[in-house]
Amino acid sequence: MRYHTRKIVKPGDLNPNNTLFGGRLLEWIDEEAALYAGIQLENRRIVTKYMSEINFVSSAVQGDIVEIGIDVVKFGKSSLILKCEVRNKLTRKTIIKVENITMVNLNEEGRPTPHGKTKIEYVKDRLELSQN
Repeated sequence: MRYHTRKIVKPGDLNPNNTLFGGRLLEWIDEEAALYAGIQLENRRIVTKYMSEINFVSSAVQGDIVEIGIDVVKFGKSSLILKCEVRNKLTRKTIIKVENITMVNLNEEGRPTPHGKTKIEYVKDRLELSQN
């Protein structure tokens, strides 16, 4: 799992139980998946089509630092399937797992369009290619 983003749990992120509100965490996951997919597919027109069963394993409290990990499961014709794990940065304890997040690549008219990608690409590798 590659961890790219960290968030600090603030008072506005809490539910009435004073733990991290699940909806806030899902918002963070959706945003991270869209950013990751957009970078991989080199397109800012990406939408979330599907999120599989969500497994809340543990909770987080105010002041905790959580990190969001994303990995590619599969490249589809116009989609990218990701999985996600969010964990506590300091304890490494898993907070949530999502096994399938399907992101769809769109054209300018908002319709699914093939992206032509088949493997993970890293920005550093793209930069090296453009300089040669």
